[in-house]
Amino acid sequence: MTIKRIEPGARMSGAVVHGNTVYLAGQVGDGVSVTEQSKSALAEVERLLALAGSDKSKILQTIIYLSDMSTFGEMNAVWEAWIDPKNPPARATSEAALATPDYKVEFIVTAAI
Repeated sequence: MTIKRIEPGARMSGAVVHGNTVYLAGQVGDGVSVTEQSKSALAEVERLLALAGSDKSKILQTIIYLSDMSTFGEMNAVWEAWIDPKNPPARATSEAALATPDYKVEFIVTAAI
């Protein structure tokens, strides 16, 4: 089986396709609030899925990291407006220290093609 790397860089690829599965790197967004960063990151998820030949209706699993669990509701409001309501993925959300203090949320997505 072949492996296709989408937007490879020195440290990581934006996404990797193996077989009928696409694995996205952790996506963070622009903005100050969790709402802004969530919207921005999920737009990037959507863009990378399209490059891989997939879309949000085919997301299998999402792991979400929040820098502060008190923003869970704020992130969920964006998430629930964004996902395909007929095809919600398996999901886990945890609090974690992210790469920089400016990041408030990170989405790690695995999807079918």
